[in-house]
Amino acid sequence: MLTADRLKDINEYYFSKKLQEIEELNKNGMPVLNLGIGSPDLPPHDSVIKVLHEQSSKTNTHSYQSYKGSPVFRNAIAEWYSKWYQVDLSAEKEILPLIGSKEGIMHICMTYLNEGDAALVPNPGYPTYRTAVLCAGGTIIDYNLKEENNWLPDFDEIEKLDLSNVKLMWVCYPHMPTGKLPDKELFEKLVAFARKHSILICHDNPYSFILNNNPTSLLGIDGAKDVVIELNSLSKSHNMAGWRIGMLCGAADKINDVLKFKSNMDSGMFLPVQLAAAKALELGEEWFKNLNDTYRKRREKVYELLQLLKCTYSDEQAGMFVWAKVNPKWENGFMLSDDVLHKAKVFITPGGIFGSEGEHFIRISLCSPEVRFDEAIIRIRKIMEL
Repeated sequence: MLTADRLKDINEYYFSKKLQEIEELNKNGMPVLNLGIGSPDLPPHDSVIKVLHEQSSKTNTHSYQSYKGSPVFRNAIAEWYSKWYQVDLSAEKEILPLIGSKEGIMHICMTYLNEGDAALVPNPGYPTYRTAVLCAGGTIIDYNLKEENNWLPDFDEIEKLDLSNVKLMWVCYPHMPTGKLPDKELFEKLVAFARKHSILICHDNPYSFILNNNPTSLLGIDGAKDVVIELNSLSKSHNMAGWRIGMLCGAADKINDVLKFKSNMDSGMFLPVQLAAAKALELGEEWFKNLNDTYRKRREKVYELLQLLKCTYSDEQAGMFVWAKVNPKWENGFMLSDDVLHKAKVFITPGGIFGSEGEHFIRISLCSPEVRFDEAIIRIRKIMEL
């Protein structure tokens, strides 16, 4: 049986394949220290788990749920956006809960892209943007984010591209994988660019609370709702990655567009998960302070590790990763990653999986306890001394 044509340009997700390789290495000796994947190792707040337990213990919380999500959860999202981003959203019309924001990426592409339509995709950027566009039958147009331009879009270069069939532009700031923070000027340029070319900006915003003192939303720019929809998630900000809970925010007409597709794909989220997520969104500054204190200490360990590898990096990055340029000793990030994996049994993500502009970089996740970084430093120090 042949697979559908839509899969011909799509490979198995890099981390899916790499985890299989790591599993085989684990069977044959020293366990691999995985510093690659951004899956929070810390739990949600105790109060969040308590709500999940209490609500799931009830007999009346196990039925199908509204395709638009629980009003309790939608109201909590609206209040959260107002408190932290100073963005006013209608809980009834401008918010759509998601089973993790990753599903929203696919829903958006399936909602708006026809065969032959194009989407602007960042290089480097989250690989799912590319696969979702391809699965929807769209065409990818890369816009390159370069180190010399501080990982910001070069709008003059983008204007030289053929934009005639472009319907969507994928954007992510704080940027993954480089950790580049946005400023108001960038967001204003994005809104102006979208207006000029009648393009829908799809802003993926899951990292705004991690090692960042100024969480921002692209929807906070005047007039942004006309041309912007924004994905957000509790995966990183509230340690709920495995819970699969996120949201899509934007103007009512765009929310309804996506709902038309999404409502044919699932039957709503488990209500206790939504109610627990609503509780998570009530957490205040103390939660984020403690979370970021932990990540800050881990980041210092990562800097020490990178110095051993003689990689260079900026100390002005946000998010739960550190992005670093590979020492010329290695031809590219893939070579460094493989070398360290097989000699030291430490896995570091090669930047090239995020696009050609990341080929000479690596990315290290902060989602490991300090003792694991200490062990990785010991192992890497040994191979660097050989």
